[in-house]
Amino acid sequence: MATTQNKRIIVLNDTTLRDGAQAPGVRFSLQDKIDIAQALDRMGIDELEVGTPAMGDREAADIRALRDLGLTCRLSAWCRARQTDLKQAEQCGVDAVHISLPVSDIHLGALGKDRQWVLQRLCALVPAATAVFRQVSIGAQDATRAEPQWLATFARTVQDLGVQRLRIADTVGIGRPSVISERFAMLRTAASRLPLEFHGHNDLGMATANALAATENGAQAVSLTVNGLGERAGNTPLEQMAMALHHHPDLSCRLRSQGLLQVCRRTALAAGRPIPPDQPITGEMAFTHESGIHCHATLVDPQAYEPFAPQTIGRPSRRFAWGSHSGRAGIQHLLARAGIAASAKQVNRLRGLLT
Repeated sequence: MATTQNKRIIVLNDTTLRDGAQAPGVRFSLQDKIDIAQALDRMGIDELEVGTPAMGDREAADIRALRDLGLTCRLSAWCRARQTDLKQAEQCGVDAVHISLPVSDIHLGALGKDRQWVLQRLCALVPAATAVFRQVSIGAQDATRAEPQWLATFARTVQDLGVQRLRIADTVGIGRPSVISERFAMLRTAASRLPLEFHGHNDLGMATANALAATENGAQAVSLTVNGLGERAGNTPLEQMAMALHHHPDLSCRLRSQGLLQVCRRTALAAGRPIPPDQPITGEMAFTHESGIHCHATLVDPQAYEPFAPQTIGRPSRRFAWGSHSGRAGIQHLLARAGIAASAKQVNRLRGLLT
């Protein structure tokens, strides 16, 4: 196993304020955006994708307000493949821009475009963008449904234009870890100098697994949202990927995990979408134990039934619950915490009542 010092660091690009904000029914106020951005910045997030300037004056004003906070992380704006979008991003004062282009025949057909149009837009937009912004990334929209050799040609073109990063998007969440692994291995061969990023959706419940597969196969960055907030079934959840990286034998990230619970709760409040009780990492039940076997072992050694301590994500402590599966050790512990002394006979009687 690699030590912390020689693990490969994955760049975390949080897009809660862009892709997360596109979730149906979600409308962040400027204060919501400020609170979320500042919390993530304090935690050490690498990048924040803070919005789409072309959405209008309110969105552009919010982006400028976030820029004026003086955050440590890099701020980027999302753009369509249009010169007007780049101009609006420039007026917002961000130092990075992401330009998204469709690469699957399905998306190209829906737009009435072809592959030649994609290459022409790249060559027309990238030189102008790199002259203005410190970082330019290109998005391969619907890359998991694109023909592999065409995707390789697209990647080589992006590399030759001097772009800092190519984002491979599993736009409708149909990727599988094996497919994502193969696709990233292919791209590393096709464009070996080009840094890669993965952007996953969770339509089949595999966004985190796919993001991990991408990073294990050469992706230097991954796009995420707090609570997995986003269109349809959402995106790769920041909290899940961060903890997976912190416990990975060869990979890690710079995010300090102690603030995860707080920022997840703040985002859930802003979005009007409560965190499900059984949500991994931050759900209320994630550190709640009832089973007698589990409670007994956890009281002896918490590692027996917990992958990491609840304090790691900012939760004060684990919780033991009364229920039909409670055992003697758990009942005795709960009574002791309540300051109630009970004999073994009384504990057994109480256990009988619960079952």
